[in-house]
Amino acid sequence: MKCDMRNKKTISPQPIVYGRKLMTHSLKRKISNLWTIDYRLWTMMLGILLLSSCDNYLEETPDNRVDLNTLDKAAQLLTNAYSEGGYNFVEWMGDMVTFTRGTVKEDQHIQAYEWRDVDELFQDSPTYFWNQTYEAIAHANEVLAVVDQLPGDEDRRQAVKAEALLARAYGHFMLVNLFAKHYDEATASSDPGIPYVLRPETNFIAEYERASVQQVYDLVEEDLLAGLELVDGSFYANSGKYHFTRNSALAFASRFYLFKRDFQNCIEYSSQILGSSPEVFVRDLNALLEERINTEDYIRLYTSPSEPSNLLLMRKVTNFPITVGFWPDDNIFRGRLFENSPFDATDLRADPAFVRGDNGITATRFEFLFERSSLTSNVGFNYTVITPFKGEEVLLNRAESYAFLGQIDEALADLQTLLDKRYDTPVEADFETIENFIGTNDTRVAMILYIVEVERPKEFIHEGLRWFDIKRYGIPVTHVLQDGSEITLAEEDNRKILQIPQAAQDIGGLSANPR
Repeated sequence: MKCDMRNKKTISPQPIVYGRKLMTHSLKRKISNLWTIDYRLWTMMLGILLLSSCDNYLEETPDNRVDLNTLDKAAQLLTNAYSEGGYNFVEWMGDMVTFTRGTVKEDQHIQAYEWRDVDELFQDSPTYFWNQTYEAIAHANEVLAVVDQLPGDEDRRQAVKAEALLARAYGHFMLVNLFAKHYDEATASSDPGIPYVLRPETNFIAEYERASVQQVYDLVEEDLLAGLELVDGSFYANSGKYHFTRNSALAFASRFYLFKRDFQNCIEYSSQILGSSPEVFVRDLNALLEERINTEDYIRLYTSPSEPSNLLLMRKVTNFPITVGFWPDDNIFRGRLFENSPFDATDLRADPAFVRGDNGITATRFEFLFERSSLTSNVGFNYTVITPFKGEEVLLNRAESYAFLGQIDEALADLQTLLDKRYDTPVEADFETIENFIGTNDTRVAMILYIVEVERPKEFIHEGLRWFDIKRYGIPVTHVLQDGSEITLAEEDNRKILQIPQAAQDIGGLSANPR
């Protein structure tokens, strides 16, 4: 089958990097020291100028839009408020990839691997994520502009408004964490962020300003808390987990406050999901492995809406499931990753952690799906379904926050809840075991390092979250090049901030990130 222009890439395998140094002195030191615009018209213009869209929507005049005169129409429009752009491309930039021979790599993969600005415009690129996310935000803003005046049931209205607020907040949160420095209370007010779009745009050509990281975080928090207060997933019928529900909104709050280093609020919102039985929100891998029929069945079960740990599902236009050029088809990486534990037991995440592609391997988290443009056509769009928020992340967010606040017993209990469902035989975590494995007698530091450097990389392999850990802890990354030489991304390196897309600079008037 052929993909259309927007999905023209049919890439192949991806290997794995061994640049991660588990207990870096810099990371230990960091842990011990740590105590506005609607872009629909803009993306319309960019899509035409950059030849990056085949969507009829972009061919319409600005005023030929859906007449949002009912709550049902508003709710339907919100299905487009979730960005189709994936951010898994950050995996090529992280510390779990390496140079491989005999694998297919496209220019954008090599650019990301070498921490050069990616000039690709299509899927699996920063520019595509930027454009698609602002387009999603535009749909949320269209709804927010009219929802209070629409006739209908008040509970329904508040639920629609909540979803729009949460979608808008999530889109901006992901953008600021990719295209700006990670939040640092000491510098956030002066660090350039991204434009925060609060209303539909009425000008065909407009220039925008970058809000500070602090301003973006403040506006995200305002939208997030307002959405949390109103959210009601009962109106979504059988598609609930493809929309923000209360649990997925709480998971968003858990991540938001962890990234903001507001550990008490992270614990509070995480606990509202986890309750007195946090194990419910940790998938049982042993049962999943027994239930699977084949690899495809494993992926289907892993991303199933009926799985309690899956809190939000999203459709993404991406080739990531088949682009495995920097993950080698060997046992070295799997050994370094999944045998990295103090326990004499087999990590169930290693089976089946990877599936073989044409030239390498990739994690069995993604299904390569294809949507024909018509019933008789061989042309269409490839996509996958991802789980941007999961119960396991909420649990580890809370454990990390507990550890930071010195509540190490509570942190250990959360860690044990995860480990109970991750090994083929029972294992027991205790402070002495964790300290010896990490190599420090500082229990608090040992717990944080174990969570961040041991469990999170395994739990979220190929899902993009490792990149945010690299940014928020200033973890250096080393990549091996084709000639055997090495390049390093330093602790505080401007290249950890994705460059603002060129068209956004040239047409939108946004300032570039420093290089």
